[in-house]
Amino acid sequence: MPRYAAVDIGSNSVRLAVAEVDAGRPVRTLAADREVTRLGESVFTGGEISREASDAVMRTFARFREVIESLHVDGARAVATSAVRDARNQEEFLAQAANALGMPVEIISGVEEARLIHTGVQSTWPHPEQNLLMIDIGGGSAEVICSEKGRMTFAVSKPLGAVRLKELFLEHDPPRPQDLDRLHSFIDQKIAGLVKRAGDVSFDRVVATSATAAAVICAVNEIGRRSRVDADRKRASTAAIGELLERLTERNVAGRRKIPGIGPRRAEIVVAGTAVLYRLLRAFGARGVYYSVAGVRDGIIADLAARRVGADRSRLDKDQRRIVETMARKYGVDVQHARKTAELAGNLFDSLKPLHGLPPHCGKLLDAAAHLADIGHYVSDMSHHRHSYYIVANADLPAFTAEEREIVAQLCRFHRKSMPAPRHLFFQKLPPANQRLIMRLVPLLRLADALDRSHDQRVEEVAVELQEKLTVISLQSGAGTNLEIWAGERAGEVFREVYGQDLVLRRRRSR
Repeated sequence: MPRYAAVDIGSNSVRLAVAEVDAGRPVRTLAADREVTRLGESVFTGGEISREASDAVMRTFARFREVIESLHVDGARAVATSAVRDARNQEEFLAQAANALGMPVEIISGVEEARLIHTGVQSTWPHPEQNLLMIDIGGGSAEVICSEKGRMTFAVSKPLGAVRLKELFLEHDPPRPQDLDRLHSFIDQKIAGLVKRAGDVSFDRVVATSATAAAVICAVNEIGRRSRVDADRKRASTAAIGELLERLTERNVAGRRKIPGIGPRRAEIVVAGTAVLYRLLRAFGARGVYYSVAGVRDGIIADLAARRVGADRSRLDKDQRRIVETMARKYGVDVQHARKTAELAGNLFDSLKPLHGLPPHCGKLLDAAAHLADIGHYVSDMSHHRHSYYIVANADLPAFTAEEREIVAQLCRFHRKSMPAPRHLFFQKLPPANQRLIMRLVPLLRLADALDRSHDQRVEEVAVELQEKLTVISLQSGAGTNLEIWAGERAGEVFREVYGQDLVLRRRRSR
């Protein structure tokens, strides 16, 4: 299953999410992190990202990078929003951020931010038949999105973020009446005409995202901050949010911190964020709003998965494929069988990532070995795996390093018969990391080869289900697969030995 990482560089906080995505199944979060940085404070008052804020962000990015690299993601995207969009020193910040994260960082427009929010909500809480109004109140901007039957039809970004408005209007604590009047007038001026621009569509549901919305929903429903995850899909009426706003404006920051669901840092900016949410709901005539925990990070991950970003990292590139297929033909290999074995091996590699834990590029070595495992038949049918090793290890194999060539050769050597043992000195000479790699790939290569035992490509595709101590592989086929299942079960002995998992193979008829 592919893994993706998303970094959201907001005006109030920076966030990381790493998730595993498998079509038709819930997204599996592998890591999540968040740090309040107030990146936008200096931008909204002085026009530049301060050195202090930048240094704090870079330290957080170093932590994010360690997590991303340790989880061997297939694709990643880092985006910066309102504060960096507005900063005069954005180029310097982006260069430092890219260096700290180890990946490019892009500034996205408000409309792209809205698209990602919409994608994130629809991917985690689908509304395929409903019309939605979505509201996201970040640190620097607020996005208003209209969605009709799962399709975004209207989106606008306004400079109505909680950090921005707090810096502009709420200098005193608690806020003075004249400060609140100016805040409300500014919000109303910015959202004037939004209802008309959004069109005449009636909304089945209003959904709010972001930490401001979470704090509001938690406060109205008396959900503690530590239980904020329980606020997902909870509702608050517009009237209740109006009452909450009055309570918030009457208290200073210490008093606001005592309200359930409002964290110590959120209490500093929650008045401005709640005012935006309340006045937007009133403008659209909404009677209430639901909270969704989804956001830009979820949208990035869903978007990367939909575009299958990084899927080619575990497969041979065009030149490598041409080279191994040319070599296979030279030595009389059944290329159709080799291609099918490589396809099945690749599917197993992707599906079994939770078991093998190998980085994507290892899939390319498995792909190459699947093409070349049988070339030893050219020398002799007896012990052909040994001849395959010798040929590959001594071949001129462009587009592969010497280290990669040796790994491919050893995969060919162990694709049948015995597994690596102390007597195999050529294996013992490898670095421990490469020994581990080969041990984890050999069962997949043996299994893929077995699933085309008849050499007539009967297995159309495989579906893998991982259970505790059990791996179930369903073979989709319109023909009989008794031979493939028999061969696969024999290969399953090595699978059990390496992975500590029992293996069950079963046929699933093609539709």
